[in-house]
Amino acid sequence: MSDYFERRLDDKRRLTIPADIRTEFASGVVVTRGFGNYLHLYPKDVWDQTVEPALRGDILDEQIADKNVKLRMGKIESSLDLKQGRFTLENHLLEYGNIKKDIVAVRAGQYWRIVAAESAEL
Repeated sequence: MSDYFERRLDDKRRLTIPADIRTEFASGVVVTRGFGNYLHLYPKDVWDQTVEPALRGDILDEQIADKNVKLRMGKIESSLDLKQGRFTLENHLLEYGNIKKDIVAVRAGQYWRIVAAESAEL
């Protein structure tokens, strides 16, 4: 199983997931802003079972509220095109991550961090 991949978005802003990890995203994909100028890519079941419960937290906890705003602002959910293993990234997320065409994705536990290739620290 891969922990890292590089890809180029096609002209329709679609990201192709490598074949060896596509089953990880069988439930769908969730893409959010990251904590820095990068994106988070979650398998939908990880989002539903792990992230959502963590975001519920104490209703008066400002840190929980800040994480909710950060992760939900511009969040997209999509299914993976089963034939090609790809999904479309929306412009506002690409702009947030300063992503033009080339990306680097690195596993960060149960989710993936997507960064612009030109800003990746390799």
